[in-house]
Parts: sequence; structure tokens; C-alpha cells
Amino acid sequence: MTLDGGHGRPHDGQSPAVVLAVDSGGSGLRVALAAHAVPGDDRSPVRRGAPAHPHPAPLGAPLTSREPVRTGPRGISAGHLLEQLLPMARRLMAEAGAERLGAVAVGAAGLATLGDELRDELPAALARELGVRRLALAADAVTAYTGALGARAGAVIAAGTGMIAVGTDLTSWRRADGWGHLLGDCGGGAWIGRAGLEAALRAFDGRPGGSAALLARAAEMFGPMPELPGLLYPRSDRAAVLASFAPEVAGLCGRDPVSSRILQTAARHMAESAAAVCPADGEPHLALTGGVFNMGAAILGPLTEELGERLPHAWRVPALGDPLDGALRIAADLADGRLALPPDDRMLSVVAEKPYGEIYGPNSP
Repeated sequence: MTLDGGHGRPHDGQSPAVVLAVDSGGSGLRVALAAHAVPGDDRSPVRRGAPAHPHPAPLGAPLTSREPVRTGPRGISAGHLLEQLLPMARRLMAEAGAERLGAVAVGAAGLATLGDELRDELPAALARELGVRRLALAADAVTAYTGALGARAGAVIAAGTGMIAVGTDLTSWRRADGWGHLLGDCGGGAWIGRAGLEAALRAFDGRPGGSAALLARAAEMFGPMPELPGLLYPRSDRAAVLASFAPEVAGLCGRDPVSSRILQTAARHMAESAAAVCPADGEPHLALTGGVFNMGAAILGPLTEELGERLPHAWRVPALGDPLDGALRIAADLADGRLALPPDDRMLSVVAEKPYGEIYGPNSP
């Protein structure tokens, strides 16, 4: 039964409920609506080459905020996320003529380690402001996984501003890296950009390991090198700023040995993380998702070699969609009472008006 706007009335068959999906990452916030009915079911085993189940299609264009959600003493700021999310959600609902939400799924970067405030405050705030009665809070790695593979066993490398590998055998989740740009995210956009800027600064200083080509690109992009720390360190979005230099590194691959080594090392880091989380048995699926892979052969070439060495049993498949698609899928399955992904206190938790076991599908643990 779908609740009407949080008031406890079954809906009357008109103005059907929709689902809301949120993708909160290092480059900002994306929000989309979709109809909650998803035709078919892909929870049965999938053969090699079998067509994958489609994700729900957004109702209209998603809305985007380019401001990353801030972190505070208790982690990701629920207030700052709501400040951006609520106007976008209300606008999307008004444009779609939707009066109620069947479910909401929020995928957030850093949720596993910095999500205490979101877990404590979002359920009540969304119930109060939007009448939400079914809410999934997911690490962005989980929405990236679901967007790429749906509910299939395997592993996904999600490399955008950050980098995390996540895998599941559909009974539990495993993750590797995703520790943020100061402690990890090795191979992600911020990591590549930081390595490129370090090589530029080495060339500026006259130290070994520098790249004159990267120095020229960095000076063109950021100005004089002595001013770079002052431009970068105070910014709350410095991970995104670092990642903005990654395409410059990729653009020099094949012509600049230092840039080529940076991308080779990034590929090794990503493959090592994927090998740490991929199921060891069977023929798990393996997909790539995230903006880093838009850099093309510069990263895909060395990564294909590294994965071939470390995960020869994994079946490489194209990603079905991105993290926003994954959040839409989770929200739709939650609204329909057939969520088949394994629950996890930090990676994927559900707040709902029904008991936990009634929300998850029959094939769930």
C-alpha cells in the first residue's frame, strides 16, 4: 500500500506516486524523479550476454547543484543537503504533477564513514517536509554499483572525483578504498589531478620526477605556481578542483612519460581495489562507472591490462547506468517492496513504515 503524502491514506489510483533519487558526490548534487513501477525482474541469475533489466527512466531532466554538500563535526551536513535538495524536489514534483512520493533513495559520497548526521536527521526531515515514509540511505558506491549492474553479483569500480570499488555476492557488501582525497581514493580524478600537479611543482622546483609539460598546463589553468596553495587549500571543493586537472594529465599520455606513469599507476590502484572486493567464486560481473573513464584509452588501456592480470575470472560488462540511475532503481524497488540488495548498517539502510523484512524482496537475505 502506498501512503498518501505521509497522511496515512491509501492513494486512490489517481496521481500515482513517483520516486525521488538523489546523487550527492564530490562535484555536487543531482536529483531526479521516476515512476515507481519497474517492468520485469532481474533478481534471477543472469547468464553471460543476457540482456540486463532496465532502470526506471527519469520524468524530465534531472536537476543539478554544482555545490558539494559540506561536512561538519558530525560528518555530512544534513542541513546543507536539505537546503539544496528540498527546492529541487518540490520543483520536480510540481513539474511532474506528482502529489506524493512512493520512496526516496539518497546516495551520498562518504556515507559509510561520515553519515551519522544524515542517518539521524534525514528521515524525520524528509517525512516532515515531503511526507516521505520510505527512505533508503546508500553509500554512493552502492548507487554506483546498482546503476552499473543492477542486482547482480560482481564488482564495480566507481571512479569520479574519488574512487571506490564495491562488490557483493548478494548476501553482503565489500568495499575497498573510498577513503577520501586526503587518505585514499587512489586512482580517482582527484588523485590523478593531485599527482599531475605534484609533477608540475617538481618541475617548477627543479626536482627529479617533474614534468615540464604538466607545469605548462598547470600554469595555464591555475596561474603562477607559487600561488597555487593559496588558491587550493582554503576551498571546500578542493577535491573537485584537483580532479579538474586529471584530463590534462590524460591529454599528455603517450607524449609525456610522467603523465603516462601517473595513469598506469592509477590503473593499478583501481584494479587492486577491484580484486579486493570481487567475489572469488563463479563468474562475477565487473563494470566501470564514473567520469574518470571518459578520459578514454589513456586510462582504459592500462586498466584493461591490470584487470586481466588480477581478475581473469570476472566477466567485463558495460555499465547499465550511473549512480543516479542506481538511486532511482533502489527507490523504485523500495516503493514496490522488492528491494533485493543486501542491507548494511553503513552502506545501505532503509527507514520505512513497514517492518524491515516486508520491504526487502523474497530473494533478499
